[in-house]
Amino acid sequence: MEIPQAPRQASAGRARQSDLTALTIKADQVEKVFGGDTGVFDLNFEVPAGAIFGMIGPSGCGKTTTVRLLTGLYRRDKGKLWVLGRDPDRFSLRTRERIGYMPQHFVLYPNLTVWENLNFVASLYGMGYLSRRKWLAQALDFVELSDARHRLGSQLSGGMQRRLELACTLVHNPLLIFADEPTAGIDPVLRGKFWDHFRNLRDGGRTLFITTQYVGEAAYCDMVGVMRAGRLLHVDTPENLRRKAFSGEQIQLVVPPAQVYAAAKILMSQPYVADVRRSNDQPGLLVLHVADASDALPLIFNTMSDHPEISVQQADRYVPPFDDVFIRLMEQAEEGHV
Repeated sequence: MEIPQAPRQASAGRARQSDLTALTIKADQVEKVFGGDTGVFDLNFEVPAGAIFGMIGPSGCGKTTTVRLLTGLYRRDKGKLWVLGRDPDRFSLRTRERIGYMPQHFVLYPNLTVWENLNFVASLYGMGYLSRRKWLAQALDFVELSDARHRLGSQLSGGMQRRLELACTLVHNPLLIFADEPTAGIDPVLRGKFWDHFRNLRDGGRTLFITTQYVGEAAYCDMVGVMRAGRLLHVDTPENLRRKAFSGEQIQLVVPPAQVYAAAKILMSQPYVADVRRSNDQPGLLVLHVADASDALPLIFNTMSDHPEISVQQADRYVPPFDDVFIRLMEQAEEGHV
């Protein structure tokens, strides 16, 4: 499906909202409490137009509650919230038509076919019977369900049901898309296809707010919010979150195992090296923590050239997987560093 160009977002323009014209979402000290420590607290974040914002965190941390606040399904207890320049508690019909929402669980009709489900959702948005057929066909093509249009919802696999839900989310051509755990329970290949779809939508002018338990998917986002126990610990780019987790960047350096101790001692004495760790799994591998890998690598080669008795077999920047980043950020939160 070729993604049509989304209409330009209207100016947020009135009543102290002139600063929101470049933003799709803005939360300011938002709170929703269900009782005790359950709920979300002090939410502060912004989502720029035309970006993928990923909210990651363990089950029960408040991701779905946040989505329901942003879509107006829940009323907040405190704080200020703008979505498409409007308060979600007072969305107009026009604003709701610009939003697509893909819930966490399959909520379509199991006794209707793929086409009938999609056609029903399109009718809810007031799309004309004849004019919407083109959009329905394009939506099914986009999620690769055209060949399954006559199958009942109950006959679809879990992955196909998620694709059908995505098609229903997109059928009215929304400007802002909320997807709550869209890749939960589907295989890695299909997860990759979903993210291809999401990037295509972003490149077509859409803004996406996506929650996920698969923290590695944060690497596909433009901005990431890390949530724990109802609170946002960090909101930043994936690259900056890596820096926060490890206080800079990392370099992997490989020397012969017999020389690893001597190399570690030399490098630890250098002012541009914050820390040196030996690998427990790979003899001869050192992990260096530096402020900036691009600046540090030439200095490392210069330093080691003064010690020809040590053979450097490999030295390059190491980008830790986002699972490691997330674990480190959680550890920092436990230690009270956030």
